[in-house]
Amino acid sequence: MGCWDDSRLYAIDPRTWSVLDAVVAPGKPFGMAAFGGELRVVIGDEADDRYFYRFVPGQGFDTESKTACPELTGSHLTSDGSTLYLLQMTNQRILRFDAAGSILGEIALPTRCAGIAFGSSRFYVISTDDEFEQMHLAKLDLQASRPDIEQLAEMPAEARALAFDGAAMWTSLREANEIVSFSIPSVE
Repeated sequence: MGCWDDSRLYAIDPRTWSVLDAVVAPGKPFGMAAFGGELRVVIGDEADDRYFYRFVPGQGFDTESKTACPELTGSHLTSDGSTLYLLQMTNQRILRFDAAGSILGEIALPTRCAGIAFGSSRFYVISTDDEFEQMHLAKLDLQASRPDIEQLAEMPAEARALAFDGAAMWTSLREANEIVSFSIPSVE
């Protein structure tokens, strides 16, 4: 879990909600994804420019890995195991990266999205309107050049970020300072 208030990453036991570890981040943590046995984290600096960092559990942040996100923007990350996906909400796109950090392609989105996750062989997003009033969990086919977003369920207006742990989805309710889990609605 990343915390903006104190610029730290926290390892949380999801059964007991106890903090297992805390590490100071080199800025405000936005999105993160497991990738290649480590985490890739989007960090915002004091000017709110965004950078990728590698984080290795038990070792910490690799400050030498600091790499500018394209156009210094991006928030949410996910991975399908071989490719890293950066969601740029304002630009309404997802950028695909290989393990070396090279851009493999761009996927234009028909709407803004406030989170992305890969799970159960599908990509999911929190789709939203420009005012963040109509938010939905949706599935997304990233094989299409401009994928359709199929809405699955309404989401609270304060939902930001999305993660899948193999069994359940997780999001943060930003205004309530809460993390919640939920089941993926059945899809065909």
